Amino acid sequence: MNPFKKLFKQTFVYGLATVLPRMLSFILVPLYTAVMPDPALYGEISVIFSYIAIFNVFLAYGMETSFFRFFYKAEDKDKVISTSLISILVSTTLFFILALFLRNYLALWSEIDVKYINYAIYILALDALVIIPFSWLRATEKSLHYALIKIGNVAVYLGLNVLFLIYLPELIAKNPESSLAWMYKPDFQISYIFISNLIASAITLLLMLQLYWKNNYAFDKELWKKMIKYAWPILIAGIAFTINEVFDRILLERLLPENIAASEVGKYSACYKLAVFMTLFATGFRLGIEPFFFSHSNSENPQKAYAQITNYFVILGSIILLGVIVFSDVLKELIIRNESYWEAMPVVPLLILASFFLGIYHNLSVWYKVTDKTRYGAFISVIGAIITLAINFIAIPFWGYMASAIATVMAYGTMMVLSYWIGKKHYPIPYNMRKIGFYLGLSILLSIISFYIFDRNLVIGIILFIIFLGLVYKLENEKIRQIISNKK
Repeated sequence: MNPFKKLFKQTFVYGLATVLPRMLSFILVPLYTAVMPDPALYGEISVIFSYIAIFNVFLAYGMETSFFRFFYKAEDKDKVISTSLISILVSTTLFFILALFLRNYLALWSEIDVKYINYAIYILALDALVIIPFSWLRATEKSLHYALIKIGNVAVYLGLNVLFLIYLPELIAKNPESSLAWMYKPDFQISYIFISNLIASAITLLLMLQLYWKNNYAFDKELWKKMIKYAWPILIAGIAFTINEVFDRILLERLLPENIAASEVGKYSACYKLAVFMTLFATGFRLGIEPFFFSHSNSENPQKAYAQITNYFVILGSIILLGVIVFSDVLKELIIRNESYWEAMPVVPLLILASFFLGIYHNLSVWYKVTDKTRYGAFISVIGAIITLAINFIAIPFWGYMASAIATVMAYGTMMVLSYWIGKKHYPIPYNMRKIGFYLGLSILLSIISFYIFDRNLVIGIILFIIFLGLVYKLENEKIRQIISNKK
């Protein structure tokens, strides 16, 4: 099969595994904004999930990417699997014990109710234990199995949210003596959300236990040292990425006046959801290409393939960027039902563009992954995190959540440029910068015209979108036919 056709097939499945759950989770945004009309409550949830995202990175400590690198190059793949599983199992157990012991201190430090800290600890531990099983599914190209479990996880999470937040209150209001009355507590929305997450994570782990059961648990100390050496820069990069991705919510809560902080975080987080279309595309693409990068690193002239992949990503991403911005007002009414959240809509174009920059960066980052120079990834990510923190600390008191959106664009844009510039010296890849610059620049220009100059006028936006699609078709139709066919 044409390797690009195979790549896009896998990317489609991984994208499906990411897109369908997120599309289902879109239902949760209008649900949450309906049952929590005060944006402050949604802001509180967003801050807690931001802390969970940060700790997720620590508990993975780069082993996912390290697993891919050593799985593909090792003759004894079972040894890589068992060493990785033991490492994650031991570190997760230690975290779980220590976190439970320190939960009251964590609650005091974070200013979060200790009961939410308890939920977070259990969720983090359960999610950490499936890191290697999910990586194994991707490495062995079991993309459909991966997709079904991912979709099942969010389906359970969604179903439980609907049960706890809609069905139970309505049932108890009509029939207070119902047999399900023991499950219902008034003003318990935030706890219900975390209980739903906890149950979904537990079921996912049960479905992934097969790899734990059949493993021989042979730990290779020397292999583990090599994996950790490869992984620690990935950990640093992951921490920096998480700072760029979610730390702005924490800073908004801490730096804005106390009487408006939670509400502003809620508005910002709800409108941030509109950028998820680009995030879904970039994540699905990354899940598909990461195994491809490693498996083709020793093939003849892999740089040419890497350059073509980036071209395709930029073309598709440019279409998504302009499309989401043109239809942003339509999407906000479908996803964010409560008008009190719409005040933050001006951040949407910036956040979509930031997600696009991040996706391009992931494509450009192939050079330091296949050459085992992951320390450069850590360096670039730290630069991005410094930019994020600096702009947020300086500008949040003046510009609020707009400062956070600007910081995100600046951070990811800088990382994208740095990765390209440094990569040219260490692992030259023949990117078609003229084509990349054309599609990226034109989509940004048309987005500015549609959103800011014509104030989101839908008719003007659709005309601009059709013009852009026509240009793409005229310039790329031959390449598209080659991908669809079996021609190499």
